[in-house]
Amino acid sequence: MYKILIVEDDEIIAGAIQKEIRSWGYDARQAEDFEHVLQEFASYDPQLVLLDIGLPFYNGFYWCGEIRKVSRVPIIFISSAADSMNIIMVMNMGGDDFLVKPFDLKVMTAKVQALLRRTYDFGGKTDLLEHRGLILNVGDASFSYQGRRIELTKNENRILQTLMEQKGRIVSREALMRRLWETDSFVDENTLTVNVTRLRRKIDQAGIRDFIATRKGAGYMIGEEP
Repeated sequence: MYKILIVEDDEIIAGAIQKEIRSWGYDARQAEDFEHVLQEFASYDPQLVLLDIGLPFYNGFYWCGEIRKVSRVPIIFISSAADSMNIIMVMNMGGDDFLVKPFDLKVMTAKVQALLRRTYDFGGKTDLLEHRGLILNVGDASFSYQGRRIELTKNENRILQTLMEQKGRIVSREALMRRLWETDSFVDENTLTVNVTRLRRKIDQAGIRDFIATRKGAGYMIGEEP
């Protein structure tokens, strides 16, 4: 089921959009924290975003730029300002389409369906995982933090993915090695230690301390928010 994030601060409009989208069998969620839209985006990991231009704290152009740092998910802007400058800005910022308020909900749904088909009929879904502001993009083996993108090796990507998927739980070294063997890479105890050390260094250098904790004799874990 495709997931669609609605970033619209008018509750009546957002509610109408959500109801219409759900009536077509899609999952839809309204953004609630307009100061931290990127974290909501990463947590929900939608396949499409409906994004208003005029928002509290930061406008839609800002959030489009932040999303584009971590994802190529299709974005449809919605706004009552349909002047040519706004439309040009939408395209330059990486938007995929534009809806002018007030718009017919059926037209909106048709645009959503067409964009989903064009995007996903020939490609796969991008998986995002988020914790403490760090956003892991499993699809392209990188993580982002405060606008900075860091590339990971295949093993580092798989280790971080496994730990983030099991957030709050201890993952044994044996479990991590089994996960890495799934990629046809033979990993022994020493190799795993080296990979975890390098991964930690990259996360530390990005500005996040103590992201991966060691549980002596048990394994590694990513804990809750500090």
